[in-house]
Amino acid sequence: MANNKVGNYRWVIAALLLFSTTINYMDRQVISYVKDHFCTPVAQGGFGWTDNQYSYVTACFTFFYAGVTVIAGLVIDKIGTKLGLALSLIIWSVFGILNAFAGSSVVMHTVVRSLFGIGEAGNFPASIKTVAEWFPKKERALATGVFNSGSNIGAMLAALFVPWCLIHWGPAIGWKMAYIITGAVGFFWLIFWFIFYDAPKKSKFVTQAELDLIHEDDLAMHVAPSEDVAIKSKISWVKLLSYKQTWAFFWGKFLTDGIWWFLLFWLPDYLKKQFGMDVHQIMWPTFTVYAVSILGSTFGGNLPRVLINRGMPVYKARMAAMFIIA
Repeated sequence: MANNKVGNYRWVIAALLLFSTTINYMDRQVISYVKDHFCTPVAQGGFGWTDNQYSYVTACFTFFYAGVTVIAGLVIDKIGTKLGLALSLIIWSVFGILNAFAGSSVVMHTVVRSLFGIGEAGNFPASIKTVAEWFPKKERALATGVFNSGSNIGAMLAALFVPWCLIHWGPAIGWKMAYIITGAVGFFWLIFWFIFYDAPKKSKFVTQAELDLIHEDDLAMHVAPSEDVAIKSKISWVKLLSYKQTWAFFWGKFLTDGIWWFLLFWLPDYLKKQFGMDVHQIMWPTFTVYAVSILGSTFGGNLPRVLINRGMPVYKARMAAMFIIA
């Protein structure tokens, strides 16, 4: 007898993406909390870095992270999301741990952090592609909002965990332990990824009814469902750059990411210098900033679905949601 029950296994996949993004951001955030030790004078037990030297390290990470994102997307299209995201996580986890062995050298931290950025660059291309493979259009905004909230959850956890490491082990050892422990968590996630993830048609956990739901957009257009959304419609870079939607997205990111990256790399330092907070006191203010961001991420991801369910076309629903949020 056929199983007509529409399952919810696709949301298990969304949860896996949520956890990978959480780990991604938790690893990324360590440096902003250990900066104080790095910039403490050598005579007081620190590394004696200047703010400019710290900014070189974070800038190189950002440069390689941004520059490799497109390449990572191309690689993931070739090898698939399962292997692509796993490879990305292995790279960033290894170099996240190696940060602990970079010593006080600005050059070594810059090199390791740059390689760390190359690994982290694969998380979002792989996650977005996974959502496209596992969710119908009407659910993709919510699924994206769910996994994207991991960026805030990871930052929240780092806000509590890294200062705890510095307090528990002391700055001289705590910064190393923060890198090692957060980096090691990624390998634990890999176990669940390889057990529970596969393409929808190959997954033993997906019912036929859920598979039909996942591919309902293809079925509505009388197109054969494909495991790889990348092969459905390939366009050239020239054509991609001719779309006004591409530039709208570009400028949206350009205008908002400066604020986001300031929060990621400089918020703890800002609170210490402007308000005289110590490592104990910065924990909850930074935690709160990212907790509020989760509400925005989840609300923004769910709003288009609500509008679509009320009869609004997909494109108009997404545009309306962006207008409201802006």
